[in-house]
Amino acid sequence: MIRKLLILLFFLAPFLMKSQNIVWKTNFNDAIAISNEERKPLLIYFTIAGAPLKIDTEIFKTPDFAVWSRDNVILVKLDLSDDTVSDAIREQNVKIKEAFGVDEMPQVCFAMASVRKGKTTFNALGKMSYKPGGPQSWITECNILLHPE
Repeated sequence: MIRKLLILLFFLAPFLMKSQNIVWKTNFNDAIAISNEERKPLLIYFTIAGAPLKIDTEIFKTPDFAVWSRDNVILVKLDLSDDTVSDAIREQNVKIKEAFGVDEMPQVCFAMASVRKGKTTFNALGKMSYKPGGPQSWITECNILLHPE
């Protein structure tokens, strides 16, 4: 019986792991609408091709981050080197990057945003980059940024 359970778990594990995948929004306007609807801040991940992948592999692809992000933020990924986006979207993403003062890649910015009369207004909450120590350490620092008390 135990052997059958172990075999079943062996085959189900990959499906369970894929169910923890997180979904990054790439349309900034859609992300703002969802952020306002759910009353959660945006986690904006600025990246480019060739940027170091430590934050991806050691933080973003962990179950801890998947659970935390689902409950606390709206994920937005702005890849400034993505050739599949239109010139208008690319220009918009560069303006957002400049508005947050992002000078190194990859970089994570937290913000609340609103759109009134066609104009987007940001309330920047802070910036983070990769820091060694694993997902729990990174999440703790994010919580300090998001909930200063």
